[in-house]
Amino acid sequence: MVRKASLTTEDKIKLALSAISDRKGLDAVTLDVRDRTPMTDYFVIATGTSDVHIKAIVDRIVELFADKGMRNKRIEGYEEAVWVLLDYGDVIIHVFAPEQRRFYDLESFWTGREAITPHL
Repeated sequence: MVRKASLTTEDKIKLALSAISDRKGLDAVTLDVRDRTPMTDYFVIATGTSDVHIKAIVDRIVELFADKGMRNKRIEGYEEAVWVLLDYGDVIIHVFAPEQRRFYDLESFWTGREAITPHL
């Protein structure tokens, strides 16, 4: 039996970044959007190199969260796998194909370039 998780926001961000790293996701950043929107507190954004790679990253995120007893509120875009959104309430995770990430440029749209926190 899986217990209900009580992950903090910071735990969710670390878990998402760990999953992205596990699957060799690229250019992961965390955006603090608390002062910009009531829908969430943080975005975690990463890039995958193909639809298969994007799905592998997303599958790992879902797996690690499920291991902690957390289910996402929704997943959008998984079938197309060019921009997948995972909603974990206070943390929303976006995994993009390179072209879509450049086109939508969420980093600039939501916070401006100076607010990006890169993760290596």
